[in-house]
Amino acid sequence: MTETTRTTRLFALLVPLFMFLYGVFRLIDGRDGDHGPGPAWNIGHSFFFAAFLLLGALVVELRSLVHADTARSAAAAGAAMVAGVFGAGCFLWVILGDLFPRFDDAAPLPEPLELAGPLAFQVGILTLLVMLVVSRPRQLPAWSPVLVLAAFALIAVNLDLIPVAAVALMAGLAPLVRTRTGSVRASADAS
Repeated sequence: MTETTRTTRLFALLVPLFMFLYGVFRLIDGRDGDHGPGPAWNIGHSFFFAAFLLLGALVVELRSLVHADTARSAAAAGAAMVAGVFGAGCFLWVILGDLFPRFDDAAPLPEPLELAGPLAFQVGILTLLVMLVVSRPRQLPAWSPVLVLAAFALIAVNLDLIPVAAVALMAGLAPLVRTRTGSVRASADAS
């Protein structure tokens, strides 16, 4: 049985909320046809920064939920955590550059990391979520990582879909939010 901590539940709740608020402020900022510096841009990117800061921490929390009973599964979970945290760090670097153009001018994210970072983040968090689905006993329902992947796909299709993606992310992380000791398994068994 999985026991989610108060921290895990809080992160799983706040991350999609902050992503949703970022998406809303991004839409407000873009009403004039341009996205750029201004109050809505700065507020939205502050929520985006907070979301990825918490996503990095959530990846670490997810790793602690994975019951790795073999060296291979422990190594996979550890590698997924490192990839997820690394990717979240790349996102944070870019967001800081968006908020502070002087930072971006002084230390832009190297081009190879612009692709590798987001990919590493997605592979890391999805791997941990899938490990929680396939573990015995099952710790998450199978639809959880599917909805998280759908959220990533929506963002890739169009950045204006970030609020919708945040709702999909919230649904995908919901089993972590509403869970107390043992109730993740009950939720997973119901699916």
